[in-house]
Amino acid sequence: MAITRRQFLQRSGAVTAGALLGPSLFDNLFVRRALASTIGDRYFVVIFLDGGNDGLNTVTPVTNGGGTLRNDYEAARQTGNGGLRLLPGALAGTLVGNDPNTGAQLAIHPGFGDMIAPASGGLKALYDLGKVAVFQGCGYPSYSLSHDQSRTIWRTANPLGLGTLSGTGWMGRYLAQNYAALDIPGVTIDDSVAAEFRQTATSVLAIPRVRNFGFPVDDFAPDDQMAKEAAFDALCTAAGMGLQPTDAYIGNSGHATLISTQSYPGLHSLYVNDPSRKVFNDQYVGTNGLNTSTARNLLEIAKIINGVNQGVPNVDARFFQLANGGYDTHSDQGAAATDGQQYSLHQEVGNALKVFHDDLADMGMIDKVVVMVWSEFSRRINQNDNGTDHGSQGPMFVIGGAVNGGLYGNHPNIAAAALDDDGNTVYSQDANPFRSTDFRDVYGTILKHWLNMPQATILSSVLPLDTGSASDYWTVQNFDLSFLP
Repeated sequence: MAITRRQFLQRSGAVTAGALLGPSLFDNLFVRRALASTIGDRYFVVIFLDGGNDGLNTVTPVTNGGGTLRNDYEAARQTGNGGLRLLPGALAGTLVGNDPNTGAQLAIHPGFGDMIAPASGGLKALYDLGKVAVFQGCGYPSYSLSHDQSRTIWRTANPLGLGTLSGTGWMGRYLAQNYAALDIPGVTIDDSVAAEFRQTATSVLAIPRVRNFGFPVDDFAPDDQMAKEAAFDALCTAAGMGLQPTDAYIGNSGHATLISTQSYPGLHSLYVNDPSRKVFNDQYVGTNGLNTSTARNLLEIAKIINGVNQGVPNVDARFFQLANGGYDTHSDQGAAATDGQQYSLHQEVGNALKVFHDDLADMGMIDKVVVMVWSEFSRRINQNDNGTDHGSQGPMFVIGGAVNGGLYGNHPNIAAAALDDDGNTVYSQDANPFRSTDFRDVYGTILKHWLNMPQATILSSVLPLDTGSASDYWTVQNFDLSFLP
């Protein structure tokens, strides 16, 4: 049964789906040369801890050093029923070194030292290998305590709302300058494209599970699927050749998406049927595996990286994003007990990253992948009844075989007298002992040293400096943080 153009559009909604899911990367020599000239054989993964992770119980002072960090921590966090205080004994297995400013011994949350299967160590094991960089006191000027607004600021790297950056994500601006309309450099492991990747020059796919990624046809007249795909391809090809930029983008996006739906599903069987990958598949999601949302999502990324590594045609994604929710811990946050919310959250992410690391190492890809972990804000320094309210500055993590691990930046000043009226630490770029780490310096170092973007280009079009007081705003960049070569 033949269908008309109008019927096809009405029934399948395919043009909309194609525009949202994004364009593809064809397996041609020009694109491969362009890729090699920009980042080479490298990958970048972003993990978003959605809800505002409590930074003070993520990177925690164990001693005072030359200051009062542990005393200030104990004044803010209670013991007993509902208390959030992490005791030194509970932190003994996850020590990570001394705060560069005060000399205080620091530790990461005990949940990061837990590895339920198949080995041991979680994120702490990776830290001990020198493959985890911990950034303290990360934030931005005039910080917002709104989830939505702060998420947007981190994703766009646009705290001051500059109109020139409107509608784009920080990684999207990078992708737009390095990839063409028919490329698919990125994948969000979700049902919508992450805002970090937003732009209108190239394409990003949204794929919850690669095995189920298919052409968005309706259930009406299933015998017409090939005709629908052919009609869709013809429409998109025609639009892609048009003179109107929006039409061309939608057309190219749709055409590329159609090709990707024919290429990506096979990555699942390629991975799970490979005996060398089965052991890792079982660790991610098997009967005795982690089987958490973070593990399942990292497994999807591993399938794609494995496909690229094996030269699967039309699969060349290098940039990935996933999120893990549950960090809005106003109540029942817990301390070191394994049934606490924050313990479970850190256990999930840390253990999944350990399996992902081991999988990549077995592929021979461990030095080619960098993972960055962030949350939209931290939590209040003083706990509430048995949780924490919205806060300001918190830690970031960067993980990978090429990462120079260790502690970077200063632990925020958590003394009661140093907090703002809301009870939060204060962002400052003053050259004082508690100088904040602007998250854009972490982004910029990744762009410059991992993704090979010239610093002048980063500053002109991806991460422009703030204007205003040098004490209160980000007016001088540091894109040479030593966590990357």
